[in-house]
Amino acid sequence: MLKLENFDALKLSLASPDTIMSWSHGEVTKPETINYRTLRPERDGLFCERIFGPTRDWECHCGKYKRYRYKGIICDKCGVEVTRSKVRRERMGHIKLASPVSHVWYFKGIPSRMGLLLDMSPRNLEKILYFANYIVTDVHEEVRQDMLAVLNIDKDERAVRLRADIDAKARELRQEHEAKAKKLKGDVEAEVSRLEEELQEAVDELTTQGKKATEHIKAGIGTKSRRQMTVGQNGDEEIVIDKGDLMSREMSRGVLAKVQEKVEKLEANTKAAQKRAKERLDADKKALESQIEAATKTEREAIQGQLEQLEQEIEATRTDLEALHAKQILTDTQFRDYQERFGRAFRAGIGAEAVRDLLSRIELQSEMYRLREESKSSSGQRKQKAIKRLKVVEDFRKSNASPTWMVLEVLPVIPPELRPMVQLDGGRFATSDLNDLYRRVINRNNRLKRLLELGAPEIIVRNEKRMLQEAVDALIDNGRRGRAITGTGNRKLKSLSDMLKGKQGRFRQNLLGKRVDYSGRSVIVVGPELKLHECGLPKKMALELFKPFVMRELVNKGYTTNIKSAKRMVERSRTEVWDVLDEVIRDHPVLLNRAPTLHRLGIQAFMPVLVEGSAIQIHPLVCAAFNADFDGDQMAVHVPLFSGAIAEAKNLMMSSQNILSAADGHPVVAPTQDVVLGCYWLTATRGDQPADTSKLRIFSSQNEVLLALESKVVKLQEWIRVRIGTETVVTTPGRVVFNQSLPIGRKPMDEESMQSLPFQNAHYDRKLLRVLVAELYRLYGSEVTATVVNDIKRLGFRYATQAGITVSAMDIPH
Repeated sequence: MLKLENFDALKLSLASPDTIMSWSHGEVTKPETINYRTLRPERDGLFCERIFGPTRDWECHCGKYKRYRYKGIICDKCGVEVTRSKVRRERMGHIKLASPVSHVWYFKGIPSRMGLLLDMSPRNLEKILYFANYIVTDVHEEVRQDMLAVLNIDKDERAVRLRADIDAKARELRQEHEAKAKKLKGDVEAEVSRLEEELQEAVDELTTQGKKATEHIKAGIGTKSRRQMTVGQNGDEEIVIDKGDLMSREMSRGVLAKVQEKVEKLEANTKAAQKRAKERLDADKKALESQIEAATKTEREAIQGQLEQLEQEIEATRTDLEALHAKQILTDTQFRDYQERFGRAFRAGIGAEAVRDLLSRIELQSEMYRLREESKSSSGQRKQKAIKRLKVVEDFRKSNASPTWMVLEVLPVIPPELRPMVQLDGGRFATSDLNDLYRRVINRNNRLKRLLELGAPEIIVRNEKRMLQEAVDALIDNGRRGRAITGTGNRKLKSLSDMLKGKQGRFRQNLLGKRVDYSGRSVIVVGPELKLHECGLPKKMALELFKPFVMRELVNKGYTTNIKSAKRMVERSRTEVWDVLDEVIRDHPVLLNRAPTLHRLGIQAFMPVLVEGSAIQIHPLVCAAFNADFDGDQMAVHVPLFSGAIAEAKNLMMSSQNILSAADGHPVVAPTQDVVLGCYWLTATRGDQPADTSKLRIFSSQNEVLLALESKVVKLQEWIRVRIGTETVVTTPGRVVFNQSLPIGRKPMDEESMQSLPFQNAHYDRKLLRVLVAELYRLYGSEVTATVVNDIKRLGFRYATQAGITVSAMDIPH
């Protein structure tokens, strides 16, 4: 078994994965605790006997090996070592995590050690660890430079392609224009030809009609026409010979003239139609030309816009690529975009794995030199930040701890006896909250392993990793981040941190604040009659504390023959016991402690004085050191047992040796409250000192003043003259009384360099009394000072009472 009995110091530091594995006696892979039928621990579970040791002394799980003679044998059937069951208090296990997780103390502490080391804000770090954002872990500089060089070439190539597209489009439009123009020209020429043909046909028709009419006239000149004859066509017919008209040569010439007129009209109409067709051709050509120009311009503008957009894209890409750096935070969308554009130039990650990669790249030595230079060269906030970071780097370097150890790959499982499961009446079980928290971690870890084996989608795996991180956070410090995990009745589960911290934690409750033998506790009351180095100890408490010493003395003095009968005498509180107790405690100091012990004066040594009752009595002047009052405060009593401890208590811890405060060197043992009031009244005067002191009563010595005061010849606060040494001093009888408690004229410790304390002729308030105590300590040391302050206390209480200022129970009317 592990034995820690002789050690000089205790150091807490980060544990490496190898160290955690060296602690472990096996991997916990199942979330089960005990079998509900056999009530024995499940194999590979949180209470597994193969990992943590047997539940029964010298017996394996299956019962094949029993008794001490098989000590150290590992059962070939169940794998359990035959040993004591108490090894279950010290043997640890481990959980191999499917994905690294961060330690919440180092990430979420104030200040965040992980954040300081990485030079990242805790908020950004949280986004990385809980799978909200990606972080760039590495940038390949050579690849980046190559990509930047390629950007210009790519830009030129794409610009050339775009310009070629413009030219091709222009040629295509021009060809289309020429084809359309050619078609239009052909259409017009065809129309002109058609018009010519139609004209020729119409002229021929008119000529034929004219010829027929003239022939008809020639044939019947001088006779009347038997029929009507017309020239023209298509609604433009005109009668040239009507039925019954007399035909003559003039009529023939008139017909020819009419035909000629019709022909000329047709020719004019045809020419006008041809002209219109040609004009339409010109207009269509111009319109087509305008369309081509507009289309070409639109294409050029579109291509120019594309060129500008290309320029902006290339510039944005260049800016993004040049700005890309390690520890850059990327959103999910940004990461996919960057991955597509600069996939070869950088590496980014998410979660604790990415943080571990960054931590592994930190060179503590070079970082320390860099931060030292920065702290010297910079100022203000940057300097403060550099100093904070330097402190963390120095701490890691000095402790020989790797920053990557802040990210856990292996999780230790504490011994089962420190997280027990107890069967209650009725068959139900009460279990430690840690078992529930460990169970959550194991369940999520196993599920993540299964998803990774199945090749589940990335988003599902990421969610499961985040849940594992949250489960480990809750195990280490439940509620530190986010909502705390609760159990039945909405009660927050106690995590490993809760087991350690606070008043009820392992350190303050069990390690530093153990309950010890030879100690007691009781309410304190004031002991005005005590000396500074004394405390009043109740008789019954003293007898219980010093019982072994009393029993030994009873045997040594012959009151009894053996310890057993001596114990019986003590229990019956025989008269001899109290006499022996008086002798035992006579030179045996006790330690008094008042919680909280905020400084070394919180524990002091006193010589015990037996008192009646059940309350511990303490000297009123040590209350300031203990910060004690008498409204129900309690104090603990401890008995030093060995001669070395007793000597240390007498020489170093005695209250009479602790006059001054270690904090500022001012007296911590000084009169307060009623004592100050009494001294203030004692040294007060009635009115100001008279200008003419010759009429004041004069006394030859201080003793004569005291005799006159006792005889009521003078009053305490009356002005008098008294001879002190070789001088006559104007003072009051009260001040003479006050000086009787002081070592006036006594030689100081260092006779050569110091003068003795002169007659104190002042009106003493609290401040002056503290100055007086400090002066006494300077001149005469702690022993004389302790005696004097005790006398001042006695004077203060007496004259505060005599002054009638204080109120007693008898002063209050019924």
